[in-house]
Amino acid sequence: MGPEAYAFVTSLNQARQTYWQLLPLNPTEQGKGNSPYSSTCSRAGNTLLISPERLVADKLLTADEVTPYIRENTTRVDYADVEKAKYELFDTAWKRFSQQSMPLEKRAFQRFTRKEKEWLDDFSLYTALKKIHGGAPWYDWSDTYKLRDEKALKKFRKNHAEEIEKVQWLQYLFFKQWYDLRLLCNEKKVQLLGDLPFYVSYDSSDVWANRGIFKLDKEGRMLGVAGVPPDYFNENGQLWGMPVFNWKSLKKQRYAWWIKRIQKNMELYDLLRLDHFRAFADYWEVPAGETTARNGRWKPGPGNAIFETLTRKLGHLPFVAEDLGDINEAVYALRDKFLLPGMKVLQFAFSDNMAESDYIPHNYSQNFVVYTGTHDNNTTVGWYKNDCDTTMRKRIQAYCGVAAGSRNIHLVLARLAYASVAKIVILPVQDILGLDERARMNIPAAGSNNWQWRLMPGEWTMEHESLLHGWTMLYKR
Repeated sequence: MGPEAYAFVTSLNQARQTYWQLLPLNPTEQGKGNSPYSSTCSRAGNTLLISPERLVADKLLTADEVTPYIRENTTRVDYADVEKAKYELFDTAWKRFSQQSMPLEKRAFQRFTRKEKEWLDDFSLYTALKKIHGGAPWYDWSDTYKLRDEKALKKFRKNHAEEIEKVQWLQYLFFKQWYDLRLLCNEKKVQLLGDLPFYVSYDSSDVWANRGIFKLDKEGRMLGVAGVPPDYFNENGQLWGMPVFNWKSLKKQRYAWWIKRIQKNMELYDLLRLDHFRAFADYWEVPAGETTARNGRWKPGPGNAIFETLTRKLGHLPFVAEDLGDINEAVYALRDKFLLPGMKVLQFAFSDNMAESDYIPHNYSQNFVVYTGTHDNNTTVGWYKNDCDTTMRKRIQAYCGVAAGSRNIHLVLARLAYASVAKIVILPVQDILGLDERARMNIPAAGSNNWQWRLMPGEWTMEHESLLHGWTMLYKR
């Protein structure tokens, strides 16, 4: 959230771009592959995104203290290295904050802890307990802490007050820096499109502190596990290891946890993509103990009721429905009832039913967001080189009317997106730069080497600004 982020927003403005879509900003863990879709808290921020340069500006660090930690030439993120470096800097900054007279900053921190108390108290306590337990998940702690014995927790809070306060302070820094960046986005007329994972991690402060809204037994063990059924790509389906929601309990509480979660996200973003949208209509529940997702069942989701409640709370629903994959009419009906834009992905458009495909531009209607690919797809160059056979390549060339190859396919599909009637176009940065499969962000179901690609200093240039500006003007976007 430092100088490069500020420069990127300014560049988007100069390129006449008005949306910046981001992956979820929640804390990640190495044990979960650093996936932003598998977080320890649905409302906390990822403190690894805190900018040391901004801490220098706030006089919490010096430039000399930060310089030895700069890693400019790493094309992929080494999370262990980043965590070690950042937390050494955070220790220095925390000591300085604690020891110096900074009345305005300390009052601002106190206001933050009061405002965010509802989730922050549980998250900071959970984080401190997890550290004491050597990083073990909450469901492997002793019953005293696992089942939240209030007397024991009160004693722990007292004995570890500084550690808990430091966790809260780092959250304060994250949100302070984020709101500063968002203010710049507002000034530059760039809207932030966030991403809300449907499920939350079993090992999270959300589940530990709110066991009643998840399908768990009295000991905190999962009864129902989230996933998706077998399909053409995976004969065993996918078992995600996250607890499904207890929708009966949530309905009795008028979806309070969901409402607060979404309200927090809407403080961060202008629009919010609802990942795995189909689960609001129906979801695949697998009995705990199964080793595959084969023996799951479809269960009804909350449907209209949760969106009606959200409408009463928020008014306009600023959501994008992730409606990709195996979707039924109930999902489309839910999406359309609340006028939510869906998603179109051009990499899905050129199969043997191309003329009838929902993803080919001539079949679009306006209320959609079109992508060349998403974070779960290969880059467009990588897709063309590795996933397109000769027949598909001929279809692409016939449809686009230009000679397409691995050197220009990213430009060809980007033009298709900009020329379409879809009301919003989102291009992955890798597809603007024309990068190949080595820059892919995520391979679903792969347990390692995901979420590591990094935009290098100097890769994004005025040439890319000019390209986007030209398409925006040409297609009246």
